[in-house]
Amino acid sequence: MLLVDDDALVCQGLELILSSAPDIEVVGSVDDGDRAVPAVQQHFPDVVLLDVRMQRLDGIAATGALRALANPPKVIVLTTFDADDVVMRAIGAGASGFLLKTAAATEIIDAIRNVAGGAGALSPQSIRQVFQQVQASNDQDRQRARAALATLTDRELAVVRLLVKGLSNPEIARELYLGEATVKTHLTAAQQKLGATNRVQAAVEATRGGLG
Repeated sequence: MLLVDDDALVCQGLELILSSAPDIEVVGSVDDGDRAVPAVQQHFPDVVLLDVRMQRLDGIAATGALRALANPPKVIVLTTFDADDVVMRAIGAGASGFLLKTAAATEIIDAIRNVAGGAGALSPQSIRQVFQQVQASNDQDRQRARAALATLTDRELAVVRLLVKGLSNPEIARELYLGEATVKTHLTAAQQKLGATNRVQAAVEATRGGLG
């Protein structure tokens, strides 16, 4: 786990919160987005928790840079505000989660565990905003998403349909009587066809295309 925030007190608070979780280890913290990539290349964290507003390189740009790495970590964006465009920009950059700094300690810990396990993590406020943004998509974006959905196999479509409902890979596997590895294979193929880099983007595109 790597922390990226230009507020030292926030980093200290997060480290204190995460120290209560025996399965989460904070391997380091840096004070700006431009230091995130070097820190990841040094420490190889599974998950990076970063702020949106930083002085030299903001969290959205840092997320894009991290996701462009050969073996990218999962990214959770943590911020004090939840403007619609920030949530969608974070997802577009490849973030797997978006949480407010007012989130409870248990919510932050659960989000890290979920993202590390391959799931997404959006605050309730963010989920509502994503839904509203998707509903407001223009016709061209909807048509593009529908065309991408049409390329999915029946099994990939079944997996994505359950993904949109919020099911995790183990839950999808149980629902479809498949192995988790098979679910992951179908989901990876579906993400590529939908132009998504993670399950959150895939769910957004599928919803935009009318699935769900």
